[in-house]
Amino acid sequence: MPRPSRTATTAAIATLALLGGVAIGGSGAVSASPPAEPKVQNTFDSLGPDVHAAKLPSGRTAHYTDSGPADGTPVLYIGGTGTSARAVHMTDFFRTTRQDLGLRMISVERNGFGDTDYDPALGKADFAADALDVLDRLGVKDFKVVAISGGGPYAAELAASAPGRVSALHLAAALPPYGTKPAYCGLSDDALAAAVKDQIKDPRTWWAFPDDSPVKSIPGFADTAYEDGARTYNQRGQQADPAPQVHEQKLYCERPGPDLSKLSASVHLYGGDKDTTVPPATLKTWRAQLPSGATVKTRTYADSGHDVQYRHWDQILVDLAGRADRTVVCRGGHTRALPAVEADRLVAKKRATLGSCAWND
Repeated sequence: MPRPSRTATTAAIATLALLGGVAIGGSGAVSASPPAEPKVQNTFDSLGPDVHAAKLPSGRTAHYTDSGPADGTPVLYIGGTGTSARAVHMTDFFRTTRQDLGLRMISVERNGFGDTDYDPALGKADFAADALDVLDRLGVKDFKVVAISGGGPYAAELAASAPGRVSALHLAAALPPYGTKPAYCGLSDDALAAAVKDQIKDPRTWWAFPDDSPVKSIPGFADTAYEDGARTYNQRGQQADPAPQVHEQKLYCERPGPDLSKLSASVHLYGGDKDTTVPPATLKTWRAQLPSGATVKTRTYADSGHDVQYRHWDQILVDLAGRADRTVVCRGGHTRALPAVEADRLVAKKRATLGSCAWND
């Protein structure tokens, strides 16, 4: 029997390749290996935290989220004004870090926002009572607090109400209920409603960060913020009623703020040098209200405005985990949480930048 030519052999190999590895037997029958079994996951991927409802001893119904391990370090997350209990989802761009650090984030919704009914008779002390009732329901005794922007006055109220239960207080660009009142405090409710109604009707306006804000580099951040804005003002069919927003902003005008003299927790302050909403000077306002022996850690950032809480959320997470002795930096394409002295030296020599390497992409 003559040997096949090199050309014929090459053609056969090419045909076999085109058939995807199908082999032709001596009888001419085609035999093929079945494709590998597709892999399908056993569990669902999270779409963000569920909002739970709880009937409280006061008779009120609180709405809250609870994200993270049940045995993790409990952290009460208090979002800025105009946010729902699901606003904590806006920090999920570092969810892996949060999970690795074993942090459990709990957020309680405020009066009139999202799922929560509006009662014009309620104030900041009522929120503090509701939050403590929710934490009791979850079996949480001691906890840390992180407050953002308009969450500051509520964090102060909570710390004053239960100073022995708050193990650390983290205030990120947080409005203090002390010092000079905001400029709008002289407006009537109707005038303030007219000033904010168009903003709250359009979450894209409410959450309009400057074009140069680093949050613009977070995939999906803007749309997640818009979704929370829509939830905050429309979830119960309230059609962007400005009354709850006006009520909250008037609560920010109340002076004096609560007495923090019994607070024994460590306090962490974060500010952006470019912040015009809660200016850097407010950090001194906070410090003036803290006990003289309080342990206070202040972090200020030249690269941030009123987005410091997001731009440096990686550092806040490390601080919440009890590692404020470490500074998060990007060095050589790798994110590290280095001893503070070493990190400062590297940043000063421009051999590292502050925060996760994700910010450099």
